[in-house]
Amino acid sequence: MEIVIATHNNDKLKELLKAFDSHFSSIDLLTLNDFPGVGEIIEDGKTLEQNALIKAREVFNLTGIPALSDDTGLEVEALNGAPGVYTARYAGEGCSYYDNVSKLLEDMQTIPAPNRTAKFKTVIAYKDETIEMTAEGIAEGTISRTSSGDFGFGYDPIFYIPEARKTFAEMNIDEKEIYSHRGKAIRAIMNTLIPHLEQVRQMTKKEKA
Repeated sequence: MEIVIATHNNDKLKELLKAFDSHFSSIDLLTLNDFPGVGEIIEDGKTLEQNALIKAREVFNLTGIPALSDDTGLEVEALNGAPGVYTARYAGEGCSYYDNVSKLLEDMQTIPAPNRTAKFKTVIAYKDETIEMTAEGIAEGTISRTSSGDFGFGYDPIFYIPEARKTFAEMNIDEKEIYSHRGKAIRAIMNTLIPHLEQVRQMTKKEKA
């Protein structure tokens, strides 16, 4: 069996592949790098779930192979839930990670410590010819006043996890997977996806027999 991880973001891909590899011992995980004809997918949904499903459906339709995708948003309480679905382009179209972090720190400059709470939310979506499914993972934290750490990507240097007393960027990939929104979403979807894939495998065996 094969599954395509539906993202062009290589930083996100590293985390997804590592997490899924631990669950899929007998499934070949492909990426969009294996399908150069698949261009950028327009994510015009109003929610993370809609965007995740848009990507999974589009990649499944283009490749004919079951697809897994995710969409992630940072929701800052003091900013009324922003940047939300605009997390990747908070500082504008074509912005860099640094641009987004700088804008968020500037927007939060006058916000006192008790009000700097935030949460990262990831929705994972799966699509094949018979089923669609989604699962959500949430990481609770705060927005720090300065960047700290050299690991990770995106807003990781300023997303502080009180329980771990570290920002995501101060955690290696194994530690981050424990606390992160993406790791939690992956573990959540596995509860439904693994039984489904086993059922598909058994049906395939019967058809070949």
